Amino acid sequence: MITITAIIRAKAGQETALRAALFDVADHVAAHEPETIGFHVSQSLDDPAIFTTYERFTDEAAKDLHNGSEAVAKFFALAETLITGDVVLHTCREVTAHG
Repeated sequence: MITITAIIRAKAGQETALRAALFDVADHVAAHEPETIGFHVSQSLDDPAIFTTYERFTDEAAKDLHNGSEAVAKFFALAETLITGDVVLHTCREVTAHG
């Protein structure tokens, strides 16, 4: 299993719009990416401008399909208006899962 964790900071006042844009990606994943096992969006309890995504893929091909999707391209096209700073990405190989 391949995973990506992304840490994203919304510009001031753009928290709702960023959440909606992330939900659009999640909706696309659910409808079009059966090899994406999970796409989870979280919002920080301490700072509502910070969002994380946790994405699980069956393999590299599924990850590449997701990263090359129209939904991801649309999200990053909006990024300049919604996000401040760099998106921090961690791509990993899952070594265990519980639950």
